[in-house]
Amino acid sequence: MPEQTDAILFAEEQSFRQPWLWGLLLGTLVFVAVVFGTIIHREPNNAGSLVFPAVLIVVVEIGVAVFLWVLKLKVRLDAAGLHIRFFPLVSKEIPLGEIAHWEARTYSPLLEYGGWGIRYSFRNGTAYNISGNQGVQLELTNGKRILIGSQRSEELAEAINQAKDRS
Repeated sequence: MPEQTDAILFAEEQSFRQPWLWGLLLGTLVFVAVVFGTIIHREPNNAGSLVFPAVLIVVVEIGVAVFLWVLKLKVRLDAAGLHIRFFPLVSKEIPLGEIAHWEARTYSPLLEYGGWGIRYSFRNGTAYNISGNQGVQLELTNGKRILIGSQRSEELAEAINQAKDRS
C-alpha cells in the first residue's frame, strides 16, 4: 500500500486567550468609563461634547477585542511542507526542501521581535507567534529566518526532523 503523502505529521492552533491581555482590554474600558463618568459628574453641562469621544474609544476597543479574538495561528506539517496560517491575515507554505536548518528554542518575543503577532526584525527575520517564548527557528535555503511560536516546539522540531528524513 503506498504511503499517504498528505498525512498530517504535526498540527497546532493557537489563539490570543491570555488572561493578562483580556484584563488589560477590560481595564482600559473601566478606566475610560471612570474618567468620562467623573468628568460628566463634575461638569454636567459638557456631557454632550464628551459622548462622541467616549463612544469612539469604546467602539475601537471592542473592535480590537473582536479582532484579537478571531486571530488564530495554525501550523501544520505534512509531507509537502510546513503550512503557516495566521488567520485572517497571512497564509504561508514552506516546502520541506527549502528548510535548511531548524531547532526548537526559547526566545524573547519583546526583545527579539518587539512583541507577538506577525513581527519582523532585520536581525532575526520574521516571527509568527501568539503567546509564550517557545518556538522553532527555521533557516531557509535562501538564508531567510522564520520563527514559529509554538506551545509544543520540541514536538514540532522533531516532526520536521522526521519529515525531512522521509523525503
